[in-house]
Amino acid sequence: MKILDYRKSDFAAGLEVIYNRPSYPATIEDAVRNIVNNVRSEGDKALQRYALEFDKAELTPAEFKVSAAEIAAAEKSLDKSAKAAIKTALKNVQSFARLRIPKAWKKLVRKGVTLGEQFVPMERVGVYIPGGTAPLVSTVIHTAGIAKAAGVKEIVAVTPPGKDGKVHPAVLYAMKAAGVTEIYRLGGVYGIAAMAYGTETVPKVEKIVGPGNAYVTAAKKLVYGAVAIDMVAGPSEIMVIADETADPDKIAADMLSQAEHGSGLEQALTVTTDETMPEKILTALSERKSTLPRMATVDKVLEQGSWIIVVKDMAQASEIAGKYAPEHLEICCKDARKVAKTIKAAGALFIGHWAPEPIGDFCAGPSHVLPTAGSAKFFSGLTVEGFFRRMSTVEYTEEAIQKEIAVAEKFAEMEGLAAHGRSASSRRSK
Repeated sequence: MKILDYRKSDFAAGLEVIYNRPSYPATIEDAVRNIVNNVRSEGDKALQRYALEFDKAELTPAEFKVSAAEIAAAEKSLDKSAKAAIKTALKNVQSFARLRIPKAWKKLVRKGVTLGEQFVPMERVGVYIPGGTAPLVSTVIHTAGIAKAAGVKEIVAVTPPGKDGKVHPAVLYAMKAAGVTEIYRLGGVYGIAAMAYGTETVPKVEKIVGPGNAYVTAAKKLVYGAVAIDMVAGPSEIMVIADETADPDKIAADMLSQAEHGSGLEQALTVTTDETMPEKILTALSERKSTLPRMATVDKVLEQGSWIIVVKDMAQASEIAGKYAPEHLEICCKDARKVAKTIKAAGALFIGHWAPEPIGDFCAGPSHVLPTAGSAKFFSGLTVEGFFRRMSTVEYTEEAIQKEIAVAEKFAEMEGLAAHGRSASSRRSK
């Protein structure tokens, strides 16, 4: 854990280190590209090889797809409280999504000229559900559940298998509840490549969404163009803005919630106006982390990716938050709503002492698929609009086009595009 204090000379340099974090280590991109290219050229053969190499699962192409019998068995094995939690979260997430479904519109903007937009759901999208260190049941809801609310007909889920080749039953049940139509036990980079380019067994998709580790993030970046993606987002991160009214024990709990994700590349920060807060948080972190099962990962994050930043006032705290542009920003202070309005960039805001980040991860409503590594400055979190194709609509009457033919002709002349001009002039009334 590092502490930065605005009164010390290393403050500005320390902030620059924090701001300039990469989405993933640049050194991994060559290895990722090699895997992607092999899947693209070899198809199922490469998937078999990588499933064994990376997930220790020996699979035939016929076993890539999870069967209906496996899904039914998973549903039967899951306890009632788990099913209820999944249903509640799905209801909340889809209810929020439906509030944002785009509607077609038209407007007469000039005499005889009607402009507008129409929206059609994508037909086939892929969702990546991380596995490995933790079966992210909630990610199914926050990706596939939203796609279903958008009206996507074919929702393809890819998730890493265990060594036994199986997928966690809670993940399978969530996929069924969320409306997933195909499930493949394929993980990481090779799973992303399979969805992007298609293989003999896995038909390609139109868009890939969902979080993942640094390798998954690099793979999504590399396949962009062959398919659409939601964003380039790496390991999880949290920043907490706190004043003297904040509870250091709750702050410690929230910082640790991100540190336990598993890659060791996560980040957890607190920005505080209270000069006594760092010591209190450090004590709370020490007490709380000793009770967690993922100690090695947590210790790595606390050592390499965690800071407590002491600032002079809330204005400076907001400025730092906007420049860091965290995936998750908790605002735990007086006048939290007022402070929230000053934030220029963040994936999601958690306002007040009673809105912990994990409630957003699981069941609040907005998707937990959010931009990281400062990309909240130019990416936004996944929303239902991301599953639609938007088409602008243009209608002219014969009278209306007469008024703008000369404009089109002049642009055609300036750009050296004679056929463009003649297309317009061919509609001039005789």
